[in-house]
Amino acid sequence: MTVNDHREPADQREPTDCRDVDPQAWPDVAHPPAARLRGLAARSLFSAAVRRLPICVEYPDGTRLGQRSGRVVPRMIVRRPQALFARVGSAGLIGFGEAFMAGDWTTDELVGVLTPFAERVAELVPAPLQRLRPLVLPRHPADEQNTVANTRSNIARHYDLSNELFATFLDETLSYSSAYFGSDAAADTADWPQLADAQRAKIDRLLDQAGVGPGTRLLEIGTGWGELCLRAARRGAQVRSLTLSSEQRELALQRIADAGLADQVRVDLLDYRLVDGEYDAVVSVEMLEAVGREFWPTYFQTVERVLAPGGRAAIQVITMPHARMLASAGTYTWVHKYIFPGGQLPSIEALRQVTAEHTSLRMVDELSMGRHYARTLRLWRERFAHRSAAVTQLGFDTVFQRMWTFYLAYSEAGFRSGYLDVVQLRLDKPPAPGRRGPS
Repeated sequence: MTVNDHREPADQREPTDCRDVDPQAWPDVAHPPAARLRGLAARSLFSAAVRRLPICVEYPDGTRLGQRSGRVVPRMIVRRPQALFARVGSAGLIGFGEAFMAGDWTTDELVGVLTPFAERVAELVPAPLQRLRPLVLPRHPADEQNTVANTRSNIARHYDLSNELFATFLDETLSYSSAYFGSDAAADTADWPQLADAQRAKIDRLLDQAGVGPGTRLLEIGTGWGELCLRAARRGAQVRSLTLSSEQRELALQRIADAGLADQVRVDLLDYRLVDGEYDAVVSVEMLEAVGREFWPTYFQTVERVLAPGGRAAIQVITMPHARMLASAGTYTWVHKYIFPGGQLPSIEALRQVTAEHTSLRMVDELSMGRHYARTLRLWRERFAHRSAAVTQLGFDTVFQRMWTFYLAYSEAGFRSGYLDVVQLRLDKPPAPGRRGPS
């Protein structure tokens, strides 16, 4: 398939019926809100928006909306319009995602439907109505703020779901972040290396940026399932890694022990703000997104505090446009509610500002990899779809599987449209006075 071919895997699961949804497990999916007036308003806004999009929306009565350009476009098939628009009118994009989970709408080209929405997200709702967002949409629950007291439970809700679940769609490295295929051209062609090789290339580039080699004292913020620890230790580094996921820590320690590297790697169940010691390098892969905007200064101040003079940090982070970051600040999203509670994507401008205003760290290298993430997510989504029977055997129901499919497709659409990006950053701490840092 080419990068522009959005056809879904043939075994995509059939839509659910909200009447069959477990109301205890999925209360807001099982019960659409009774919001007739909001639903009518949402349908009007939705209809105006989709007329400008390269998709076709099909209703049960045969009505079709969308651009009529004469070319084939992705189909959004609405099965229960009243429920769909009641959800959207009451909860915005949260309701749109819940409607997919409930089977109120479906499609055989999920990324193809979601990408045009991502491309035009800033203009789908008229500007005057966007100012009403804080008044009509849900707010962040207080218990999801990323304080030291809350962060572990936020992390557990995602990463402690099941190691076996993640193994159904990740490659053998168990890397849950964007791979690096060597170049944008390679990420856009059919001649890719294996996903595991591209994940190792991503890790190796970060370790190179941080100058990790024999004897390096390395701190990793966010362990994952241990692949970066393993590759750093094989270079001869002494590694300390931090995680808040007990499930991930258990498997990472097992992998480290099996590799015979337990004497070089320590994995602590610890909040990054509480870390001590001095390190030559700090590496963190897609953990900053979970920190929360109010704690970005604390995060970078922690990196600066633990780095030895002249040390380096290499950080991989998902970013969004600065204007959208500001406009959506405080918005409670479907991703917050069902996938990553408490998170906030930064813009690259915000990261430059935070590091300049709150630390002495100097940002000396940036690599944009958004197209690489689109490909990574597509591969994950295909693997997840083809392993649906195994996911069911693990105890995850159809609603969960539609939720997870929507999450992977929603994310892929964000990167494919350019609305999201992922960057590798290198930050240097100045050497001590009179001393030169590593070259």
